[in-house]
Amino acid sequence: MSRLALVIAAVVAGSLTGASWTHAGVAPRALPANQLALTPPMGWNSWNHFACNVSEQTIRETADAMVASGMRDAGYRYVVIDDCWQVARDSSGALVADPQRFPHGIKVLADYVHDKGLLFGIYTDAGTNTCQGRPGTLGHEEQDARTFASWGVDYVKEDWCHAPHLDAPTQYAKFRDALTRTGRPIVLSICEWGSNQPWDWAPRVGNLWRTTDDIEDRWPSMLDNLDQSAQHATVAGPGRWNDPDMLEVGNGGMTDDEYRAHFSLWAIMAAPLIAGNDLRDMSAATRATLTNREVIAVDQDSLGAQGILVWESPPELQVWAKPMRDGSRAIALLNRSSAPARITAYFSRAGLKADSAVVRDLWAHEDVGRFSRQFAATVPAHGVILVRATPIGP
Repeated sequence: MSRLALVIAAVVAGSLTGASWTHAGVAPRALPANQLALTPPMGWNSWNHFACNVSEQTIRETADAMVASGMRDAGYRYVVIDDCWQVARDSSGALVADPQRFPHGIKVLADYVHDKGLLFGIYTDAGTNTCQGRPGTLGHEEQDARTFASWGVDYVKEDWCHAPHLDAPTQYAKFRDALTRTGRPIVLSICEWGSNQPWDWAPRVGNLWRTTDDIEDRWPSMLDNLDQSAQHATVAGPGRWNDPDMLEVGNGGMTDDEYRAHFSLWAIMAAPLIAGNDLRDMSAATRATLTNREVIAVDQDSLGAQGILVWESPPELQVWAKPMRDGSRAIALLNRSSAPARITAYFSRAGLKADSAVVRDLWAHEDVGRFSRQFAATVPAHGVILVRATPIGP
């Protein structure tokens, strides 16, 4: 079965039988109980670049860099410490941060991040231990939620290692309820890698949920995560987002064209934009990619629709489209092949009702003209052309 057929099958399975694809992810639905993440969360997470080599100094410098680079002003807010910050529990059962790496404790660090006009996130695990063998939250849900709230945490990523025989919906709901009882607004990021079909239950539990295995800084891995997450577009919406994993932009394993495609496709999918590079040492190209406000606006559009694949010429040429609040469509021409190729996007397939549209190139930052019924462009190998098509007339 082709990728396009898989997406169509997923739309039908999402109870949209008889509706056009443009309704995917657009149907009104109740907002999450915590009223948070009404657009996909944007921020930074330590894991992709630093793994366990994380420290108070690194987080402080990253917060500084998020401001200095213009990322904060472009919409990035959350600074999230991933695994390896915790080393033990004290005599009362409270989590203890590594005293060597975080000598002033987490509360002081969270205050520093907040003073920069940013929000602070932290990592835990639903099981007995984290993926790196640090203390997990199992059996300490209430205590850890209170601890995080007292530290000023705004976002929690909860992993799924060392969780044998546990029921994922039950465990994540237990932690959600514990966070709610603290009275502090805290985004819950569910990270069980799509292994328990979270698209069926996580929209009622968390604000975002992983739909995929961990991403790697390679073109094939990025495409795999794209294809997996695309199958669940119908469940996404304000406060509830499919998460194909964090961004690898700037980590060195892909070309600048590939990174622009990566960023564009995450925006089309209304995915969380969580950077994973070293913000303190970015190339001009990386900074320009991560701070492209026109592409970010596609991701952050208030309609909250996840875009889908609307055409492909098997197996490498594709057109993706995303409905926007103002009636326009974001359209990505994706060339997965190793040679430049001409790709045509037909407006009717993208869900535009009018025959004509003004097309704007979101990477060139320029209007490219008025087009009738279709738009075509030559797309570089492993690249994307991302446009916004605004209909003209009825």
